[in-house]
Amino acid sequence: MTEKNSADPKKDYLWENLRQLPYFRGFLRAVEGRFYEEIELIEPILDVGCGDGVFAAITFEKPLKIGFDPSLQMLGEAASNGAYGHVLCAGGGAIPFEDASYATVISNSVLEHIPMLDEVIEEVYRVLKPGGQFIFCVPNDNLLKNLSVSNFFDSIKLHGLANAYRSFFNTISRHHHADPFEVWEPRLRKHHFHIVHWWNYFSPDDLHTLEWGHYRGLHSLLNKKIFKKWVLFPYHGNFFIPERSLRKKYNQDPIHPEGSYTFYITRKE
Repeated sequence: MTEKNSADPKKDYLWENLRQLPYFRGFLRAVEGRFYEEIELIEPILDVGCGDGVFAAITFEKPLKIGFDPSLQMLGEAASNGAYGHVLCAGGGAIPFEDASYATVISNSVLEHIPMLDEVIEEVYRVLKPGGQFIFCVPNDNLLKNLSVSNFFDSIKLHGLANAYRSFFNTISRHHHADPFEVWEPRLRKHHFHIVHWWNYFSPDDLHTLEWGHYRGLHSLLNKKIFKKWVLFPYHGNFFIPERSLRKKYNQDPIHPEGSYTFYITRKE
């Protein structure tokens, strides 16, 4: 079955994300969710690294077949929000499904966190049907180049501090990979995936919003730990949700040659 309207073009992805996530993460997820408006997804669909399921619940009109993740805590949230027909605790290096059992595999901002990346791509290839789609997005090498704090240190010749900040940001972001197309293309080709379409998105200015949001949004982390919610008062006008400024950015074309993230649509050869 082909799901031609995988994402709803009338949906306000920005607000739906801002009311549930820290604003900097919600902004990025809103941009990524809107990309799916133009993508035909063929069922059944597997979500690799589904996390709490918020992205899928907001983005797709109906539940995906399976979401899996190694975090039981995250899966508890995913199971409660109706994003998937079933959720499963598993790692990407040993996907517990038969060969050629899925027509589409998606993975949204997950692969950058996985050290043993080749094993996961091999498993995705195995469970995909011939000609199946593997759709994912990841940060690229522009991410560290676009950070405002490290670029400021570089501008005043404090290159050691600049590099230390880049390392720090990578650590708090839990990134093992932030690779350009020139690395991803041969990696995917090695595992017999053909890139159908790809683009960079999230401009340097957009990244600065995300970068500083990590620090300005610390209250969201406290909310989550204490109250089990990122956003306590999800209404327009909440002081902690900079909806107006984000709306201006969201309404601009997110595709940018120096964008810090890359979206890939690939196909199993």
